[in-house]
Amino acid sequence: MDKTFELLAPAKDIACGLAALECGADAVYIGAERFGARQAAANPRADVAKLISRAHFFRARVYVAVNTILRDDELADARRLIIQLYEDGIDGVIIQDLGLLELDLPPVPLIASTQMHNSTPERVRFLRDMGFQRAILARELSLEEIRDIAVAAPGIGLESFVHGALCVSYSGRCYLSYAWGGRSANRGECAQPCRKPYQVSDGSGVVLLENCHALCLKDLNLSAQMGGLIAAGVTSFKVEGRLKDAAYVKNTVLCYRRALDAALVESGGRKASSGRVSADFASDLTKTFNRGFTTYFLKGRDPAMHDHAAPRFTGAAVGVVRSVRGNRIELEAPAVRKSVRPGPAELPIPQTPAALHPGDGLAYFDGKGCLCGTPVNKAEGGSVWVECARGIVRGTRLFRNHDRLWLRALDVAHIERRIDVALGLQETKIGLRLRLQDEDGVEAGAEVACETAKPKDAGQALETMRRQLAKLGGSGFVAGKIALPERPMFVPVSVLNDLRRRAVAALVDARLRSHLRQSRPPARVDAVYPEIDLGFEANVLNRLAEKFLRAHGVQSVKRGLEAGRVPKGTRVMVCKYCLRHALKSCGGGKPMPPLFLDDGNGARLCLAFDCVHCLMEVYVLQSR
Repeated sequence: MDKTFELLAPAKDIACGLAALECGADAVYIGAERFGARQAAANPRADVAKLISRAHFFRARVYVAVNTILRDDELADARRLIIQLYEDGIDGVIIQDLGLLELDLPPVPLIASTQMHNSTPERVRFLRDMGFQRAILARELSLEEIRDIAVAAPGIGLESFVHGALCVSYSGRCYLSYAWGGRSANRGECAQPCRKPYQVSDGSGVVLLENCHALCLKDLNLSAQMGGLIAAGVTSFKVEGRLKDAAYVKNTVLCYRRALDAALVESGGRKASSGRVSADFASDLTKTFNRGFTTYFLKGRDPAMHDHAAPRFTGAAVGVVRSVRGNRIELEAPAVRKSVRPGPAELPIPQTPAALHPGDGLAYFDGKGCLCGTPVNKAEGGSVWVECARGIVRGTRLFRNHDRLWLRALDVAHIERRIDVALGLQETKIGLRLRLQDEDGVEAGAEVACETAKPKDAGQALETMRRQLAKLGGSGFVAGKIALPERPMFVPVSVLNDLRRRAVAALVDARLRSHLRQSRPPARVDAVYPEIDLGFEANVLNRLAEKFLRAHGVQSVKRGLEAGRVPKGTRVMVCKYCLRHALKSCGGGKPMPPLFLDDGNGARLCLAFDCVHCLMEVYVLQSR
C-alpha cells in the first residue's frame, strides 16, 4: 500500500491550530470570518494565513470551513472569501451549498461537508463526478457501509470522524434549533436543544421518565479502530472539536497520532506530513472534555451510545461519600464496581479513593438526578474539603472533571515536532559552504567568506563544529547526519552560528516554496444527481443551488426550511439512534407507537419510529 493517511485536527483559533500541528496533526480545519458551521469559531483572515504558513512548513494542510447554506445575497461574499483564502494558500475548502458550484471559483480543492448527507455510494459518486476531492462521511456508517462507498466511488478521498461530539440527527437534517429559536444548524447557529432534559411519555400520557436527556449521545471514540477504518478505505481521520480548547486539542491529537502511526505500521501506509513528535507527556482521552465514549454504529449498534443522565463532562469516578460534616467529606471505595451514573451508562468506581488535590473540580448527581459541581479546597487521604457540599449525602458518587495537576502538566509539557535534516559543511575557495537536506529531499544552504586556520586541537575543533551546527532548537529541524571537512580547521563560533542560521532560513523558505498545491479536477457535465424530487431536507436556500440541481437531473426542488417559519408537525430530525432501543422497548422490526418529549416550558416533540428502516424521526408539535 503506497497511500498517505491524514490525521485531521480541529482549530477553534490559531492557538489551537498551532498546538494541533505541534502535536502531529497532518492537517487542520478552521473556520473563516464568515459562513462556517460553527459561528462561534470564526477567525480573521490574517490568523488563517499564519496557520497556513506553519502548516506548510511541515507539509501539513489547512482546510477552511465555508459550510453553511447561503442566501442569494450571500453568494457573492462567499465567493470573494474563497478567492481570498485561496490566495492565502489554503489547501481545500469545506462546503455544503451546491450553489457555490455555479460560481467562478478558484481551482481550490472542494471537500463535501458531512451536512451534504454523504451516506450512500450514489451520493459520494456524484460528488466525485462533480470534482470534489473528498467527502466527509456520515457519522452513522458502519465499516461495511464505508467499504461499499470506497469500492463504488474510487478516486475521491473519504474522510471519517473518529473522535468527539455526535449529533443525534443525521448531519444536515436537523432543524430543531431553527424551529424552536430561529437558530439554524445549517447556518452555524445551533443552540443544541438535543442536549436538554425532557419528560418522556407514551401516547396515553403515562410518564416514563423525568429529567431525561433523551436525545443526548456520548462522544465518539474510534482510537482502537484505526486499522479497520484504513482497511475500509478511509484516508482522513477527523477529530471533532472546533469549539474545544487547546488542552483538548493537544491531548486528543497526541493520542490519535500514536494510534494512527501504529495502524500505519500494520498497513504499510504513510502519514501525510513530515516531522517527528517528541512529548514528555502521556495523553489520556478521559481527562479532557467528553460525555463518555461510544463506537456508535461503526461495528454495529452500540447499545450504550446514549447518556440520559447529563450532557456535560462528568469526568472519572473518584469514590463514594461515606459521611458529610459541613464542607468536609469522607470517601470510601465500594467492594463492588457498579454503575456510577443514573441510567444505563456504566463508569467504574476505583477500588480506593483517588488522590485529590486543591483546585480539582468534582461533579456529582444530587437527589433529583441533576449534575452539580464544586471545587476542592483541601484533600488529605480520604478526607476532602469542598467549597460547597449542597446535595452531597452518604452514598453520593463523586467524579473528578477537572484534574488541576494533570492539566498543569499538559500545559507545561515539552511537546516538539521536528523535521530530520542532514548537514554538510564544505570548504570553498573563499571560505565555507553549509548544505542542508531535509527528510523530504528539500535542499538549501548558505556560504560565507572567511579565513580558516589550523587548530591547536583538531579533535576539539571538530567537536565545536559539530556542536554548533547541530544547534537547531526552535527552528523546527533536528540534526541527523553531519558531514564535516576532512581537513581539521579552526572556525570562529560566530561564523558557524551565522552560517547555520542563514542556511536554516533558506531551507525554511525552500520548504514553503516547494509545497505542492492540489487543483480541483474538472466536473462531469453529464453527472446525474441520485434523486429527482427534493424536499426541504436538500437545504436549498438560493437560486443557484436550485439551478445546479436542475441541470443535473432534478425535476422538483423545495426551498429549505430556513426560508420561512417551521410549521407544526414538521419532521425536524432523522436519527439512526433510537430511544426505544435505548429503553429496551424495541419492537424488533415491528411498528411501534410514538413517544413524546416535553421540555417543561411548553415545547413538545413527537418521536415516530420507522422500524422497517430502523430510524427514529422527530416531529415538532409545539414551540415555547
